[in-house]
Amino acid sequence: MPRRPRVVAAGFPMHVILRGTDRAAVFFHDEDRHFFLSCLAEAAEDARVAVHAYVLMTNHIHLLMTATEDDGVSRVMKRVGQRYVQHVNRSYRRTGGLFEGRFRSSLIEADGYLLACCRYIELNPVRAGMVSGPDEYPWSSYHANALGASDAVVTPHPLYRALARSREARLSAYRGLFAEALGEELLARLRDCEKRRRRGHAEDGVT
Repeated sequence: MPRRPRVVAAGFPMHVILRGTDRAAVFFHDEDRHFFLSCLAEAAEDARVAVHAYVLMTNHIHLLMTATEDDGVSRVMKRVGQRYVQHVNRSYRRTGGLFEGRFRSSLIEADGYLLACCRYIELNPVRAGMVSGPDEYPWSSYHANALGASDAVVTPHPLYRALARSREARLSAYRGLFAEALGEELLARLRDCEKRRRRGHAEDGVT
């Protein structure tokens, strides 16, 4: 069966999802999450990919990224996946794969949905009932985007910067976006994009 054509993603934000095999856990201790984020920051910098938002859930990961080259996101995901699986296998004396095998992604219309997608990603732990607010979950970009915490992974998107002129005003404006829940129509559209996302090609996958 012929492969689907590669999605050309340079310059366009992409919502990327990586799940554990059979939805099994992919993070077991905080050290694992720290290692994953370190790998992500390094790989994204080398591939000239900007990470605007992320959340590390127990058995899956959401990322919002913009690449400067068509294969940038694929390169990041392949490198991070390979290094992280090696770390887990070495740390827990296991063998074999950890992730589904192929990351999934969908292009995001920046003007209308980028900030909504950031909120969708950072509110994942709230929707899952793990915390009552995004500030209570330590493994997401909310602390950088809303609270000003230093985060080597996060690069603000121009639309985020356009929220206000000063840093403090931007942080306040971004927090203000969370005052209201994501509308059902918007949630439906984001979830529909998630369902219709294209799979990465086999050579772009992770093990």
